[in-house]
Amino acid sequence: MADVFLAIGTLLKWLGFIALPFFLLPLFILILPRRFARAGVLVRGLTGRISDLALRAAMILAGGMVLIQLLVIIGRYVFDWSASWASEMITYSFAGMFLLAAASALKSDAHVRVDILREKMSPKRRALVDLAGLYLFLFPICVLILWAAISPSFVRSWAQFEGSRESDGLPIYYIFRTFVPIFATLLMTQGLGEAIKAALNVRDIDVPDTQQTAEAL
Repeated sequence: MADVFLAIGTLLKWLGFIALPFFLLPLFILILPRRFARAGVLVRGLTGRISDLALRAAMILAGGMVLIQLLVIIGRYVFDWSASWASEMITYSFAGMFLLAAASALKSDAHVRVDILREKMSPKRRALVDLAGLYLFLFPICVLILWAAISPSFVRSWAQFEGSRESDGLPIYYIFRTFVPIFATLLMTQGLGEAIKAALNVRDIDVPDTQQTAEAL
């Protein structure tokens, strides 16, 4: 079984290498805007749609977390009941909610920024700063997260369908661990959309709304 999941992991890595040229698309837009602008708009619309789907999944997890937390509170203080699986489900839902929604937050520019000079810049300089930050920080960090997350222990976790260490815990710990590489992948995907947006802005090309572009795909 471990060999099967190891082969799947190898396949995913090769797919990642195949997808690398897409991350050069913003640079191609800077060099040849007329030739690559349309492709950039389509890819950006697709990345926005993926982030929106992940956000909907995060909202479902958030709603489930609230209901389970209410169940735990009522069970503990009314019926003197508690279970490890309920507490773990709250933890998994809480983590999944933030990890899945991170890409949508990047799309909405809701992440905390630390550059104090950005607001004083012109739109074109701001786009250049965003583009440099994505390539120098976001993409490398996401690659490191993927490299660390998809490790031999991760493969063993899936091969053994690793569960909770508690006797009455959830038998889905291997799925919980999968949230981390999914988070990095979603963040890189939306980062590509933001890099395309920045490149289009640098070249003074109108950037359509991602929702409208996604609906047109």
